[in-house]
Amino acid sequence: MTSHTTATDVRTIVAAQIEDLKTIRHDLHAHPELMFQEKRTVGVVARELDALGVAYTAGLAGGTGLIAHIPATDQAPDRPAIALRADMDALPIAERTSKPYVSTNTGVMHACGHDGHTTILIGAARTLSRVPDRPNPVTLVFQPAEEGGAGGKVLCDEGVLLGERGGGIGPPVSRIFGLHGWPDLPLGHVATRPGPLLASTDDFEIIVRGRQAHAAYPHFGRDPILAAAHVVTAVQSIASRSIDPLDSIVVTVAEFHAGSANNIIPESVRLAGTIRTLGAQTRVAARERFIEIVERTASAMGCTAQIDYKEGYPVTNNDPSLVEHFFAVARPALGEDRVRVVEHPSMGGEDFSYYGQHVPACFFLLGLCPEGQDAYPKLHQPDFDFNDDAIALGVEMMCRLALAKP
Repeated sequence: MTSHTTATDVRTIVAAQIEDLKTIRHDLHAHPELMFQEKRTVGVVARELDALGVAYTAGLAGGTGLIAHIPATDQAPDRPAIALRADMDALPIAERTSKPYVSTNTGVMHACGHDGHTTILIGAARTLSRVPDRPNPVTLVFQPAEEGGAGGKVLCDEGVLLGERGGGIGPPVSRIFGLHGWPDLPLGHVATRPGPLLASTDDFEIIVRGRQAHAAYPHFGRDPILAAAHVVTAVQSIASRSIDPLDSIVVTVAEFHAGSANNIIPESVRLAGTIRTLGAQTRVAARERFIEIVERTASAMGCTAQIDYKEGYPVTNNDPSLVEHFFAVARPALGEDRVRVVEHPSMGGEDFSYYGQHVPACFFLLGLCPEGQDAYPKLHQPDFDFNDDAIALGVEMMCRLALAKP
């Protein structure tokens, strides 16, 4: 951070707007939108940027992506930009909270805190527009469709990191930062790690086909439910018997759909789930073993298996030098005891990973759990709500990273 823009300046600017930012967050929470449907949400973002006079390009990634640009105060045309990213979409979950701003969109809620992430980036835009000295151009990435739609990949493919000459706005991006509210981290703390932080996310769908029969005469059929049940059990051997015990892998069958009556053995069963890994070789080995086990197990039961295996998000790899830069910015500002190194990667996934395939990237965690509280509702749970008290630190950290000299 430059000598002209002190930590006090940033905190004062953030503090002056925090109540308004909470109101924005509550409004976004009450009006959640699923991936690639974030029209109202991006409208709120555009309204706030218009009020600031910040230039932006909307209509990206199928219509709901937006990128904005705040120039350096010296207007240096050749200096590369620092990008800050927030995701905006919600999840198909029915909310179970008693908050006055509970979701008004039945069956949809902000169960992953993207309302908080979007609000933080709006707050960063407000704050950066007001600081007296900005040494770096800043690109703000408001991204749709993180929850399965790979909105980050879509924006990268559209050239948002390449600057105005490549499909973006302003100069090319040289580095990018993103954050995620984290229920397992205490409020007032931030954390990250070099290398893998989050896992790759491959998905699968299996149709096990047999022969339909009366439930009283199973010998006339081929029971796909029995075969599918054995498949569910057998694929767990990938983690226990096919992968190094010191490696990391999760194989989860999350859907099992079959049958129409209690006296009919159905013709088919549908299974679906996900496989999470941290290493490229493990990812390949898991896919090969999964297909082999599913096909052979179904065959052993007299059935067949049709597998649709979808390669999902890559591992979220943090650039080591950028992580060191993050720590160098965060520790003097927050204190050593409030800046942590994440000991082990999480098996959750993030499409922030796609940005890191183009420019150095650093994704960090923002604490949500109040001090002294044993637990906080977890991500993707119906009682989750982003902690308003984390907004100020989220805005401050984004601004510090944008203002710090490379």
